[in-house]
Amino acid sequence: MQTTTTDESHGDFQQLAQPYRRELLAHCYRMLGSVHDAEDLVQETYLRAWRAYDRFEDRSSLRTWLYRIATNACLSALEGRNRRPLPTGLGGPSTEPAGDLLERSEVPWLEPLPDPATVVTSRETVRLALVAALQHLPPRQRAVLVLRDVLRWKAAEVADLLETSPAAVNSMLQRAHAQLDKVAPSEDDVVEPLTPELQELLDRYATAFENYDVDAIVRQLTEDAVWEMPPFAAWFVGPADIGELILVQCPMKAPGDLRIVPTSANGQPALAQYLRGDDGVHRPFAIQVVTVGAAGITHVAQFFDTSLFPLFGLPDVLT
Repeated sequence: MQTTTTDESHGDFQQLAQPYRRELLAHCYRMLGSVHDAEDLVQETYLRAWRAYDRFEDRSSLRTWLYRIATNACLSALEGRNRRPLPTGLGGPSTEPAGDLLERSEVPWLEPLPDPATVVTSRETVRLALVAALQHLPPRQRAVLVLRDVLRWKAAEVADLLETSPAAVNSMLQRAHAQLDKVAPSEDDVVEPLTPELQELLDRYATAFENYDVDAIVRQLTEDAVWEMPPFAAWFVGPADIGELILVQCPMKAPGDLRIVPTSANGQPALAQYLRGDDGVHRPFAIQVVTVGAAGITHVAQFFDTSLFPLFGLPDVLT
């Protein structure tokens, strides 16, 4: 009889907990900076919760209980780990776009988050620049900021989770805000959703890549546009350097070498790039996350990790 009751309880858990999976993925991603790690931690969260569900006493909502488990799992996972940066978080810009590019494969780089995880949360809370800034915070400060500012938990609730006092939570939040003020770029000019004019600009930018028209690519960039591309440590500022970088370093050399599939990441436009091989087949090359401001494209983060393509639901080849 007990077995039947337990089976029914676990069946109820699966039905009741499943709707929170995507928002928990976004939560773990904010904490960890890696969509691969976030997926693993969400799986671990559901396993821990499933095992303990018969002891869940409804003293909080199921959603709050899952967030408690997920946050603790993330804090445990972050022990002893280095933060996940973008190249812009490691030093100043390069001024030699034609020079040798240093690949830092040993760095645990920040990863983009595929939509539709963002549809269950505010887009601005998962923007690439914010998540990169969060990585500068110690794990407990990161947790406090996310729980207080994003999830709107009370200080007493966060204190209970972290086994500390509300005063300590408020102090950690204050320090987190001070650090973000130093490292988080302003995105006041980000336009969301894109106006028809800026969508046309983004379309011209994508088409210029497919046509191998570097002049047209850089015309869509603002004067202080930033270009970075983990796992390469160098990053560049301004259309002139970015244009030279593309001409010298990009393997595309003729119209049709690259094909573009529009997608979205971190609540922002993204472009999946497919590079033509010697056999004429276009295979995954990189995913660009593009920040568009009122004056044009202000930031491009190009990720060469092709293991991201399946997570974005993108095809293995283009025919």
